[in-house]
Amino acid sequence: MSRYSRHIILSEIGQTGQDKLSNAKVLVVGAGGLGCPILQYLTAAGIGTLGVIDFDVVETSNLQRQVLFGTSSFGKNKAEAAKKRLEDLNNEISIIAYPEKLTYQNALNLFNQYDIIVDGSDNFETRYLVNDACIITNKPLVFGAIYKFEGQVSVFNYQNGPSYRCLFPNPPEKDAVPNCSQVGVLGVLPGIIGSMQANEVLKIILGIGTVLSGKLLCYNALNSQTVVLKITKSEFEIAQVLKEQSDFNNKKLIENCEFEPLEISINDISTLENIQFIDVRELHELPKINGIEITAIPLNELENSLYKIDSKKQKVIFCQSGIRSKQAVSILNQLNINNCFSLKEGVFEIKNIIDKRHCEEGTTEAIFSK
Repeated sequence: MSRYSRHIILSEIGQTGQDKLSNAKVLVVGAGGLGCPILQYLTAAGIGTLGVIDFDVVETSNLQRQVLFGTSSFGKNKAEAAKKRLEDLNNEISIIAYPEKLTYQNALNLFNQYDIIVDGSDNFETRYLVNDACIITNKPLVFGAIYKFEGQVSVFNYQNGPSYRCLFPNPPEKDAVPNCSQVGVLGVLPGIIGSMQANEVLKIILGIGTVLSGKLLCYNALNSQTVVLKITKSEFEIAQVLKEQSDFNNKKLIENCEFEPLEISINDISTLENIQFIDVRELHELPKINGIEITAIPLNELENSLYKIDSKKQKVIFCQSGIRSKQAVSILNQLNINNCFSLKEGVFEIKNIIDKRHCEEGTTEAIFSK
């Protein structure tokens, strides 16, 4: 009663409304600029079960706008770091972290476990995946997007309303639209748009106000102007998604055949031959390792740096503690790059063993002789 008293005294919410929030299940896709404020306000509001999926890790450049994180979160998975912070904000709700990438393999099963899906992603591939999965599982989708000084908010697939494909039938060509890392974004903008998305979630659960279904709210941070555009439902676009559901499930089945990321212990490296060592930490992270040839590819640059990976070699991938390296192996497996192993112990164990062998044998090559 004390925690939610300011909700309960509102006649439009009351104890009945707060109980609705406590019984709701909401999944947030992405714990980045939009995801952070969405997660914070839904946690504070008392959403009973709150899920967050994100495979990325916290970096220095995130702190300008991703206000859930601090310097102590560097290198940690965003979903897990967000969960830790949110549990301190509200320890009376269930917060579930999914430190993985949203794919055709897991989307349908994951979405079926929740009442509302909130899109905080930052790329078109994920947006279309989220939209189509919401149509197939019949889940309302709270959408948000940001670009430099402008943002958009809408609610799709709500009570038989329009979907994202009704607004944008087809995704743009790859790299046709620059992302925030290329053009920048005003730090407070995701906070504004993410808060609007959280507001739409609360309205849907509580059944109050007018939900932004069939409307696209456009906000300009430079002049504080908002414009609301009407979205017309396209039965053809929704029908196409449903028609292609079999293809969706077929791809899901194909991806289900993939193995869990292969791990290897530092003591078992000698069983491998012709090895390429790949460091997926950020370039600014220390310590560096001397004594073996290492290919440095930060995790967030992996898919754009495949040319650095030697297909003829067995790849041992490592990071600070073994979390990012597992993510890297999963990504490479999805791209049909095989013979990849995540080093369980992380970078410090490599350094410790190299230093130890160097003292004992006078060389760092013995451990990696094969």
